[in-house]
Amino acid sequence: MLLRESIQLPNGDSHFRRPGLAGPDDVGGPTRLCNDTSVADPSVFDALVIEANAEPTEGWDFSWLDGRAVEGRPSWGYLAGVTHRLNTASSAVDLQTGGGERFAEALSKSERRPPTLAATESWSPNVTVARETLAPYGVDVVEVPEGDGLPFASETFDLVCSRHPTENNWPEIQRVLRPDGTYFSQQIGAGTNSELTEFFMGPQPMSERQRLATLMRQARDAGLEVIDAREESLPVVFFDVGAVVYFLRKVTWTVPDFTVERYRDRLKDFFELIERSGRFASHAQRILFEAREPGGQPRA
Repeated sequence: MLLRESIQLPNGDSHFRRPGLAGPDDVGGPTRLCNDTSVADPSVFDALVIEANAEPTEGWDFSWLDGRAVEGRPSWGYLAGVTHRLNTASSAVDLQTGGGERFAEALSKSERRPPTLAATESWSPNVTVARETLAPYGVDVVEVPEGDGLPFASETFDLVCSRHPTENNWPEIQRVLRPDGTYFSQQIGAGTNSELTEFFMGPQPMSERQRLATLMRQARDAGLEVIDAREESLPVVFFDVGAVVYFLRKVTWTVPDFTVERYRDRLKDFFELIERSGRFASHAQRILFEAREPGGQPRA
């Protein structure tokens, strides 16, 4: 078993890595993935890729990457923000909940839970995981295909939250919010992990849909009042090729057509780069976004 050594990122979050691998704050010469292996050893490459390609990707738990990759966390503390808002909400829904892990964590930390709780998810394997994860908290998990309307009556929730949604259906968010209700979300900003995307796919156009200004305009067009909107760029560092295989299988929009077979040559290049330098550095863009449904606004 490999021991773990803590890395302290600038914002205070602690992550873990394998000994012998350069972390984001380390300075030194080239490092190797394992002791007594030559650079670009094909047996090590195959073993890492096979292991990562076989790992299940259901849910939204990234603990398999402990020791293999690190990612900074935004300064605003999204989980704490959700927990605080749950304490005063009477009804809440978590949109695109994944496996429900983050919503469950917020509920477990809240001083009081809203009597009405729901969550939505579009991917069937995640729906199963989310129902198991959120059952102890009395959350009704509903499968909602991507792009469909929300299966809730108008003015149902005074808190709508979502962590890393793939899209924001602003008219539906506005419709299900009660007057003075809030939408609280952490979004994936434009250009997230562009270094990783371009390593495999070459230069790509930047998505206008994920820009902060676009989110603000769309929310206002839907009749919401923007309360808070800010963005941070955070370090993402991969320490072995298995980490990136697992990440690309799970975070599918990074390289949309990714399979090990299709990108085997580039994965070998990635492996050789890691063996030489000890890491691959990328950056994640994160947006904190909060909007309010104005009190007393008439509904159609």
